Amino acid sequence: MKIALVAGHIGAPARSTPYAYPGDPAAAVLPLAKALAGRGQRVTVYSRRDSAALSRRAAPCRGVTVEYVPAGPPEGLTDDELLPHIPAFAGQLAERWRRSAPDVVHAYSWTSGLTALAGARDIGLPVVQTFHSLGPDPASDRGQPARSTSQRIRLEAAIGRAADAVLAGTSDQRCELGRLGVPLASVRVVPPGVDTSMFRPSGPAAARDRRPRLLMATGLEERQGLATAARALADVPDAELLVVGGPARSQLAGDPGYRALTKLARELGVHDRLRCLGTVSQSDMPALMRSADALVNITTTEPLATVSLEAMACGLPVIASEAGINGDAVIDGVTGYLVPPAQPALLAGRIRRLLGSPMLREGFGIAAASRAEDRYSWERISQETLAVYQALPGLRLEAAA
Repeated sequence: MKIALVAGHIGAPARSTPYAYPGDPAAAVLPLAKALAGRGQRVTVYSRRDSAALSRRAAPCRGVTVEYVPAGPPEGLTDDELLPHIPAFAGQLAERWRRSAPDVVHAYSWTSGLTALAGARDIGLPVVQTFHSLGPDPASDRGQPARSTSQRIRLEAAIGRAADAVLAGTSDQRCELGRLGVPLASVRVVPPGVDTSMFRPSGPAAARDRRPRLLMATGLEERQGLATAARALADVPDAELLVVGGPARSQLAGDPGYRALTKLARELGVHDRLRCLGTVSQSDMPALMRSADALVNITTTEPLATVSLEAMACGLPVIASEAGINGDAVIDGVTGYLVPPAQPALLAGRIRRLLGSPMLREGFGIAAASRAEDRYSWERISQETLAVYQALPGLRLEAAA
């Protein structure tokens, strides 16, 4: 099968700068492409050329080609800045696809969905859509005018209804798509994947002392989740909490979220047990996760959706809110605990129970790693994605054979 994956940006496969954790959700496009190629498919990733340093074409692995399409200035753009350049992007895709048509087009993000639908419209190609998030995205829409956010919601609904199939990352997102008017018969739940060769229980662990260690990865603007974790820490004697996220460590002092968290930690008397690490590279996260006793993930920002999955893949018990991917991935009392938001006393009780029983932690960790490998490896996710492609009503019979 010839598969076209469309993403507004994916970064350069050969780029030497390490990605900051947890990275952009668009980065999932390349692992999916490689996993599909591993199943014998031919995959071309189409991404807007967002840097003058990028060549027009790259081949990161056998069976995968990346084409960087010039559309708009060669620099990073916000969604609003990208919208005027979508017709040019779509026109170039249509030109390419008329010469050599893919069997299926799969778009990642709502702007890529607009591009893919416009490019495929006159050629009759089936289009599959994946949304990173629906509606306002706290990570990218902060400071955007209400009109811009409202326009995005309307466009997402239209894209979902126009696509031949929509892949929802979670059960919650599937329900949300239904509320937007997307026919649920066209929606399949296919969650994000995890690189289980990178995030795994075995391997080096970051240095630590004898204190129990809790780990949290979140933007420092997530005030409610951070405040809940800090208040819970006050009720968990001797444990330390490491917070990954925000600017580089050297720039933390100027960050409003860091200052607010530091002030609260001092008021609670936990400032010596709560450490903000700032930006951590993707490659350093597995060792940091393996050094911890539990992950606390009580934020709901979509770009952080894979944090729980990657921690589970490292054999780390997860204590999380049940929103989003956590509600699907974390099995309460088996791989960790699910807790309601903004209840620090309940969160502290779950942490104490987990830290007080090494056997419980070990059992949760084994179960978590097994679930991540069985359900969320890219091998499994590519298999489910390919099954969606093959079931498309508009797919050519010879492609599906």
